[in-house]
Amino acid sequence: MNRWKRKEMGYAIGRTAILLVIGVALLFPVVLTVINSLMTEQEILANYSMLGSTESSQLVQLKWIPDWVSLQQYYQVLIATPQYLYLFWNSVGLVVPIIVGQVVVAALAAFAFGKLQFPGREILFSIYLLAMLLPFQVTLVPNYIMIDQLGLMNKAASIILPGIFAAFGVFLLRQFMLQIPTAYIEAAKIDGASYFRIFRSIVLPMVKPGLAALVVLLFADYWNMVEQPLIFLQNAEMQPLSVFLSRLQKEAFSVSFAASVIYMIPMLLLFLLAEKYFIEGIELSGIKG
Repeated sequence: MNRWKRKEMGYAIGRTAILLVIGVALLFPVVLTVINSLMTEQEILANYSMLGSTESSQLVQLKWIPDWVSLQQYYQVLIATPQYLYLFWNSVGLVVPIIVGQVVVAALAAFAFGKLQFPGREILFSIYLLAMLLPFQVTLVPNYIMIDQLGLMNKAASIILPGIFAAFGVFLLRQFMLQIPTAYIEAAKIDGASYFRIFRSIVLPMVKPGLAALVVLLFADYWNMVEQPLIFLQNAEMQPLSVFLSRLQKEAFSVSFAASVIYMIPMLLLFLLAEKYFIEGIELSGIKG
């Protein structure tokens, strides 16, 4: 083995080691949450005694094997206490319309920005980029005033409508639209195809990875939202489960861990189902056309 091959192998081993460390670090809270969800309330309080104590000297005792595996907390979440499932379906009722609506709106807008020529296209897209770069805290007051004036306060529409018309999806899908050769669209126009047919039959099939990536990213973002429901949904019964999970109650830590595990399942399933398209979409989104 020559020097260059040894050097290349050393780089490969180093990259693998770094990725392994990063992977373990990212999986650590997930695994710990699952393990804690199988512990009794007494064992959790014993391991995390600092949670019930005012003394800062208390240390956390991490345990990887429960003394006694308990499913009582899952019974509480799924059967005994309907509140958790009710809030879970609140989350579904907010996130699904946002994803469906934003995918439709973003795909149409991205097609216009990427493949159609009209006056002011670049200026308008620059405004979209500016809106995307502004954090939620900057636009909070204008959004609050507008939602209040429209009479949408404390309604699901106060969360769904701003989510549908967010700028991120337009930016992401436009990157994919730019990869489509213009010759395909010109040939379809010569054959007499309308813009809608071109969009449906040519553009959409070629941007499937982008659509999959957008769905996963939107789900991860809105499934974990806390600020918007806290501000615009003052009725606790309308808030999603993510808001409840942000308020861990000392008298029900085991239930909170179990609810967190249940809350993670849709995200994990979605990523596993769309993993191929998601990774391909993220890679292609950075390529300039």
